[in-house]
Parts: sequence; structure tokens; C-alpha cells
Amino acid sequence: MNADLHCHSTISDGWLDPAAVVRRAYANGVTMLALTDHDEVAGVDEAAAVAAECGLSLVPGVEISVSFLGDTVHIVGLGIDHRDPRLVAGLARVRAGRDARAVRMSEALAAVGIRGALEGARRFARNPELISRAHFARYIVETGLMPDVSTVFRHYLATGKPGYVEHEWASLEDAVGWIRAAGGIAVLAHPARCRYSEREMEQLLDRFVACGGEGIEVVSGSHTDAEVQRFATVARRRGLLASRASDFHGEQESPVDLGACPELPPDLVPIWSRLTAYDRACGNHP
Repeated sequence: MNADLHCHSTISDGWLDPAAVVRRAYANGVTMLALTDHDEVAGVDEAAAVAAECGLSLVPGVEISVSFLGDTVHIVGLGIDHRDPRLVAGLARVRAGRDARAVRMSEALAAVGIRGALEGARRFARNPELISRAHFARYIVETGLMPDVSTVFRHYLATGKPGYVEHEWASLEDAVGWIRAAGGIAVLAHPARCRYSEREMEQLLDRFVACGGEGIEVVSGSHTDAEVQRFATVARRRGLLASRASDFHGEQESPVDLGACPELPPDLVPIWSRLTAYDRACGNHP
């Protein structure tokens, strides 16, 4: 099973439209794919239609932005009914705050000499409801000020940097609740990227499990070998399902291509053992 259960399209901050994401995954040998755009599920039907043509299993997904202990955490929902009213309404509320945040980010960047950032970011955002830090970063790269998106984040957009703006996203309980209401499995995304102490990480895991979280990305495109081993241990200790995911956004930004992550440690319970593909024709969900 070459499963890749976290990636993005132009519906959020990916470079490829949903159909192109699926075709690239199929060409790379992926057998089960989850499209997990940020706070939005509008690409699932397009992705499912192309996946059906290719013979690739498409798992409906989403990545929800969550505020926890003063930082942003991402919770992936897999195997969701992407039309579930509670989920759809919750995601709409999360997206509603993005415009105001984008204006504040533009003002913060202007204060350090980067003009026109909001207009520039909008040119990179195919979905006007989803202007993200990645779109600002792409504009700054376009100006020639920085060589690549990761450098922009380090200098301007990470926590504590001049263009970073605090924002209150969904609560952990709400995000997991929406996913579960939609019949899905909640997964803690790329946990090594969480800037928490060991004690704070344990707090996050305690709360995540208590409110119904069931999975963790052990293998991620942003995890080192040591981090894979660390979160494999977490999965064993807490009885969590293990996920494997590239978090692919585009070949110009992502260190790992679709389907190219290392395999899961063999003793873990893979999350795809609990997933089935979305049958677009019949409307079936797991």
C-alpha cells in the first residue's frame, strides 16, 4: 500500500488543482490518496472523479487549523463525509477569520518595508477565501527579496517574526468533534513541527485523545528519521493509528513528492486499515 494521506491543492495553498494532484499521485505509484486542503473541502469531488478514472483510492479529507497553548496545531480529518452540515459550517467559521488576518499581515509587512503584500498574496490564491502565509511567502519570493518560501517563513512569517499575526482558530475539541460528526478519523498532523516542550506536547496528546483523536502522522514529509522514531513511540504508547503523509504542496516547495515518504515502522497499526475510498458515483463514505 503506497498511501499518502495529507496533501494540498489550489483549493488552499497547493500549486496544483485537485485533478492534477491526483494525476501526479497516480503517476508516482500512490494507491490511496487523501486530499486534505486547509479548512476547505471544495476539491474533494473533483479529486474523486479523476481518482475513479485512474483506479486510485481517494479518501475525502481536510486539515483544520487549531489554536492550542498559544500556537497553531493542524488536525487532519480522514474518511469524512465532506458534505456533513456540522463540518461544513465549522470550516466556514474558521475561514471567515482569514481575510482580517491577511489585512493585518499585510500591514505588518508594510511596516518593515514590504509593500503591496496583500494584493501580491491574492494573485497567488486561487481560492479568495483562503489567503494563507504561503501565498504571502510566494509573493515575497517573487519580489526577489528572499530566495524561497522556507527562507521567507524563517525571516518574516514564523511565530515572533515581523509578518506573523496571532489568530484564534478552532478549538481542538471543535475540530475533532466536526471530524467525528462527519464520520471521519482525527489525526494529529506533522507533530514534530509543533513548537512545544515535552510537557506541552503531552498536554496536547492528552487533550487530543480525550476528545476523540485516534491517529498521528508518524511519517511526514517534514519529519527526520529521528522524529519518525519519536512519534512511532508515541503511537505505540498511546495506541494511536499511524499515518503516512507527504504534506505535498508543489514540487517547488515540498521536500517530499507524493507517495515518496518512507514506509511506516512495521509494528504500527496503519490508519488505512480503517479507511475506504469515497465512491463518488454512489455517495458512499466509510
